[in-house]
Amino acid sequence: MAKVKYYYDSETLSYRKIKRKKSTTFKYAIIFLTAAALFGFLCFFIASQYIESPKERQMARELQNIELQYELINKRMDDAIAALENVEERDNAIYRLYFEANPIPEEQRRAGFGGINRYKKYEGFDNSQLIAETNKRIDILEKAIVVQSRSLDEIAKLAEDKEKFLEAIPAIQPINNMNLTRMASGYGYRTDPFTKVRKFHFGMDFTAPRGTPIYASGDGVIKRADNSSTGYGNHIRIDHGYGYISLYAHLYKYNVKVNQRVKRGDLIGFVGSTGRSEAPHLHYEIFKDGERINPINFYYGNLSAEEYDKLLKKASLENQSLD
Repeated sequence: MAKVKYYYDSETLSYRKIKRKKSTTFKYAIIFLTAAALFGFLCFFIASQYIESPKERQMARELQNIELQYELINKRMDDAIAALENVEERDNAIYRLYFEANPIPEEQRRAGFGGINRYKKYEGFDNSQLIAETNKRIDILEKAIVVQSRSLDEIAKLAEDKEKFLEAIPAIQPINNMNLTRMASGYGYRTDPFTKVRKFHFGMDFTAPRGTPIYASGDGVIKRADNSSTGYGNHIRIDHGYGYISLYAHLYKYNVKVNQRVKRGDLIGFVGSTGRSEAPHLHYEIFKDGERINPINFYYGNLSAEEYDKLLKKASLENQSLD
């Protein structure tokens, strides 16, 4: 209950009750309401700065989830780009090379988009850079896929015209893995078994027991089957066309004749140790346009990726050759 206030009236010599004017009451009410509003605004401001509302907490969780999804998308794009790069490498280093087509330049595969800013609509947000960069990567990836798709269409067309070429390429190992003792020596500088001098070895040596079957590595025509080349002993040369010739040396005996046409995988002879040879093995060479090239690049026809990797490691060792 509000206290009643009095004042002393000197004229009547008595105490009189103080009566508040309506204007004063109204003024006090305005002051109270203003103070209450300011206090409420201050509390709201402090709460909005330091205390999250349930809706804000929900929005923060949604934002975190969106950021996580973008990170996952970028990781998936990393995997997709890695897979695409593997296809592109094969496309340039194998397919286009075999079909004598020019490799596609890297700047053409990874070209961006010039002109106007395609990602301006993503500006002004908390994660604008993340969103814009992700969309940019998607666009570049899509373009690279289109370029690669067109390249494969071109390769498919070239393949139709060069089926014979693929059949002629020396593409298999001339001795089955199950018949090999080991891959003794590869292409490159090796120690000569007789002089012990380091010199260039132009083929690959496969050790195997005497009489082990030797197979044609590609379609072609037998051009030589004799022992009239110094050091090779009994040897066979197959002309595959397109500038390719394969040579098989130190044979025990032949299974073909000169001018005979053979197919890839046909039995042409047997392992021996004739000519300049230290032990039974097959010395295998490939010529392209008269120049010896490394045979290690021509075993994609009958070796798995794991087998090829092991062969590649053995062939790179600088050891002693057998011829």
